[in-house]
Amino acid sequence: MKEVIMSSDLRARTALITGGSRGIGREIALALARSGANVVIAAKTAESNERLPGTIHTVAEEIEAAGGKALALQVDVRDEVAIAEAIGATVDVFGGLDILVNNASAISPTGLLETPLKRYDLLMDVNTRGTYAAMHHALPHLLRSPNPHVLTLSPPLPRRGVWFGKYMAYAMSKYGMTHCALGVAEEFRDRGVASNALWPRTMISTDAVRVHYPDDYEQGRHPRIMADAAMRIFAKRSNAFTGQCLIDEAFLRDEGVTDFEAYAVTPGIALAEDILME
Repeated sequence: MKEVIMSSDLRARTALITGGSRGIGREIALALARSGANVVIAAKTAESNERLPGTIHTVAEEIEAAGGKALALQVDVRDEVAIAEAIGATVDVFGGLDILVNNASAISPTGLLETPLKRYDLLMDVNTRGTYAAMHHALPHLLRSPNPHVLTLSPPLPRRGVWFGKYMAYAMSKYGMTHCALGVAEEFRDRGVASNALWPRTMISTDAVRVHYPDDYEQGRHPRIMADAAMRIFAKRSNAFTGQCLIDEAFLRDEGVTDFEAYAVTPGIALAEDILME
């Protein structure tokens, strides 16, 4: 049976996005703002960087210009106290929390011998532990929302060990985020909390990709595709759509979207698949 779709009007709803100062997080923040939501940007970057533009403050300004209300908070998701305080500030300012987006992430496409323990710890602390901590502190408030959603930007669980063999530490940390998403879905299913994972089929051409992987940038899609998918997820009834590991293109096709060329950074060329895609 097809799930009931709610209105895309999110006025008076409050979302907190970790790591939302640029890229996919920023795009989701702006989409939420255009629907009238209150948006909290909880990220590390508070000062501009000429190589990677965007800070919590510039995104907050964009949110306000797009029609939402913004709160910019400098947060390192490795710091549990900072996460708890950010969620507390969100509730104090906006009166509650309806949506949590676990977007903050560290990347290291390296094998075992090229990934020292310091880097392993960073991946686990930001990706898996940071996601768990945000969920742990957000859930008491989400349980009071009429339509609570947790969205975690992480891949479907693999059927084979391909990516563990290529990028063991990174894969472990990202699949750990998915374990968190599925765990919340099952534990809080009967209490009406939706928890889903979302991952791109193709490379998403963010500023970070442009700087660190310039050869791949033209072969990717605009982060807007992930924001469009996220908004359709948030519009669903939380008690009817949970425990899903979604791929952006497949999900949007199921939702009736047919024009994917519009998302291409360079229309007409072959797209690069994102890593961790089987």
